[in-house]
Amino acid sequence: MKSLESAEIQRFVNENIIFFHQNRIRSLSQLKLDALLKRKNPYLFRAKNLNVAADLIRAVLEAYLSSSEEKLFGDFLEELALFIASRTLDGRKSTAPGIDLEFDHLRTRYLVSIKSGPNWGNSSQQRKQEEDFKDAVKRLKQSNQMLNIQAVLGICYGNTRTAYLRNYMKVVGQNFWYLISGNKTLYTDIIEPLGYRAKQHNEDFEVQKAAVINMFTERFSAQFCDNGRINWDKLVEFSCGNFDLVDFQM
Repeated sequence: MKSLESAEIQRFVNENIIFFHQNRIRSLSQLKLDALLKRKNPYLFRAKNLNVAADLIRAVLEAYLSSSEEKLFGDFLEELALFIASRTLDGRKSTAPGIDLEFDHLRTRYLVSIKSGPNWGNSSQQRKQEEDFKDAVKRLKQSNQMLNIQAVLGICYGNTRTAYLRNYMKVVGQNFWYLISGNKTLYTDIIEPLGYRAKQHNEDFEVQKAAVINMFTERFSAQFCDNGRINWDKLVEFSCGNFDLVDFQM
């Protein structure tokens, strides 16, 4: 395993974290009010007694951004892990479905699927990942029966212990970053460069978000408010109305 200078990691993060921030802003600029409202549960917001249009829009938008940013930042962490592994282990991006990274170490071929956090995927997605591991191992064994192969589910943050589950190894947090770098402190070393120009990027984002909230609040009020009050029946009908069981006999 080759060593990796912290300056190389810092340079990569500084040059690439900007794309995460740009994509956050792009996701805002491309968002449509109708699509946003249909993504979220109107019954929940009624139960939370959100009667101010701006408060409702802010809550809906925050819920959307939370899931969107997790995906965007997960993509960034995957690229960071690929970069590190390429320097330390001559790792390469895998062409196998469901596999992100391949590298060889101590006569073992590692097949790594990278997830940003421990709470990834539903049960069907997790079963699909298991099938992807099996298919990738089978494909490699067909070309080289003697090849020692280890499938790895690598999770970028969390502190659960390493475990062997259903023919793959689950490696989390500090252990994952150590696996691809040989550096026990890498998981903390990458924190500092992630803050590069973070204040400026987030100030720009907040300006854009405020504009979206104001614009969507105005549109929402015109479409779903009567005399300044949210018409919940109209909102639920917009989000959930789809009656087509005209021939169904009760």
